[in-house]
Amino acid sequence: MDGIGREFLEKTKYKYLIMSDQAKNLPQPPLELKAESDKKIIVLPQPKNVDVNIKLVEAMENRRSLRRYSDKPLTLEELSFLLWCTQGVKRISHNVTFRMVPSAGARHAFETYILMNRVDGLSPGLYRYLALDHKLQEVEICEEIADKLVDACLGQTFIKNSAVTFIWVAVAYRMTWRYGERGYRYMFLDAGHVAQNLYLAAEGIGCGTCVIGAYDDDAVNRLLGIDGKEQFAIYLAAVGKKI
Repeated sequence: MDGIGREFLEKTKYKYLIMSDQAKNLPQPPLELKAESDKKIIVLPQPKNVDVNIKLVEAMENRRSLRRYSDKPLTLEELSFLLWCTQGVKRISHNVTFRMVPSAGARHAFETYILMNRVDGLSPGLYRYLALDHKLQEVEICEEIADKLVDACLGQTFIKNSAVTFIWVAVAYRMTWRYGERGYRYMFLDAGHVAQNLYLAAEGIGCGTCVIGAYDDDAVNRLLGIDGKEQFAIYLAAVGKKI
């Protein structure tokens, strides 16, 4: 029996697509959500200063999902490196960002939120990565938010024991402006590109990671203060130092 999954695949085929907003010459959405004027911004150190002593093939061979981490915190430099490897902007040209990961049509629909548990110099809480300027902005500073995210992720306690947990949020119109309904396919594909970069980058600094696809969508979206339609959580990943 056909279900919603098969219907999604069918209705996002090219034969069903209508003219996109880009083709209608409508203005494209912003490359990044605006920073909040009343929240603290943290300048991140240069990511290329992190010493990575591992070959690519070795990182690929070592990569596996880890749910147990040591109590050792990440340094701010290491966090900067992971953010750069997953969503860092190399250059901007003709109102398009070119980043460290591929994205359909260079649309780069994601915003990166980070649950901070153990990072040197940062208070526990929720932050957002401002990729265009390679900075962080505080969203909500409180230790209790880790417990709330564990609950929203169906009781996966390793989130609270991680040094950080990445939460990637899709800003849908950034992709559908060009590709219409088919853009939803591309957002999920792009999430895989980002997560694989995180796995490999984490190996380079002695960390393990575990991606998370089991979560209560509405609960995570509420926690982040987003509507779940125009913006929605698409993927998560916990990271911590290896034991």
